[in-house]
Amino acid sequence: MKKAIFPGSFDPFTIGHEDIVRRALPLFDEIIIAIGINTTKQYLFSLEKRMELIQQTFSAEKKIEIKTYEGLTVDFAKQENCQFIIRGLRNQMDYEYEKAIAEMNKKMAPTVETIFLNCAAEHSSISSTIVREIIKSGGDAKIFLSEKATLILNK
Repeated sequence: MKKAIFPGSFDPFTIGHEDIVRRALPLFDEIIIAIGINTTKQYLFSLEKRMELIQQTFSAEKKIEIKTYEGLTVDFAKQENCQFIIRGLRNQMDYEYEKAIAEMNKKMAPTVETIFLNCAAEHSSISSTIVREIIKSGGDAKIFLSEKATLILNK
């Protein structure tokens, strides 16, 4: 069974994240969307809200599980018996950063492979950081979020 994790803070989970997961689905038997918990980080959305947004986005998808974790992503991958870590790349800077992490992870866990998926061109400028700023400033960020996520945020 080919099992992968797609890790991130997902604050918020954007249409770019959704696109990466949907494109990865045919490659794996199971994907765990792994929400990392960093106690030193200030999140805009609670862990519960982030989980709800992702659950609603993929409510019909049986191959997806949503979990949280603390610590190193590669350790969580091993704990969950995942052979792959999925990472989305928007640009060259993402590539350089993610490549360095993938190389370190490979040294710590030789059986875990990182798979890079290039972001769809129409989503390449979308980042959770920018979407958070739009939301905090009272802007309309719904074009950057799934339709189901937008409904939840507007509750």
